[in-house]
Amino acid sequence: MNIKANSVSLSINGRRILSNVTLLAEGGKMTALSGKSGSGKTTLLNCLGLILPVDSGEVLVDNTNATRWHEAQRTAFWRDSASFIYQDYGIIDDESVSFNVSLRKIGSNQRQINEVLKTVGLSGREKERAMVLSGGEKQRLGIARAIYKNASVIFADEPTASLDEANRNLVISLLRDCANRGVAVILATHDERLVKECDRVLELINLPK
Repeated sequence: MNIKANSVSLSINGRRILSNVTLLAEGGKMTALSGKSGSGKTTLLNCLGLILPVDSGEVLVDNTNATRWHEAQRTAFWRDSASFIYQDYGIIDDESVSFNVSLRKIGSNQRQINEVLKTVGLSGREKERAMVLSGGEKQRLGIARAIYKNASVIFADEPTASLDEANRNLVISLLRDCANRGVAVILATHDERLVKECDRVLELINLPK
């Protein structure tokens, strides 16, 4: 899946955050949205993920203009094609690790869940509540959800923030593995190590207030 921004601009509360941004994020590649704090990395990520509407320009999903998709179309995109890995992990702490992978109660899909958890280094943790996981483990659980879902595009907001070196390296490796399988991986990050691992980098600048 390819996600493209054509001359995207957006203002929030009267402040211009994005101005004429053009970007192509392709399947099979890791694309980094880089820049200083306040440059609009997360805002652009959310525009590309159809979470935030743009003021002008277009967001295309596989060459289809998705800028003015109605709610049902966006919901179908989120359900069928996209996976989001949030800086705050997006994990349901009171639910089991298994539930956080599939977002459903344990059933006939448990074997597949266990295989995915093994891939991200969480084998044997399926029955534990997610609240007991470390920060790095929660990030890996978010990636496990994307792998299980067979997402065509992954949107990740600061996926290596506050992780120790071992977890950071593992998360980077897992994201690269996803890209190698054809997934479009789009990252908002200020982590220079992660930026260097990406195939394409868009450096955003802080616009004048």
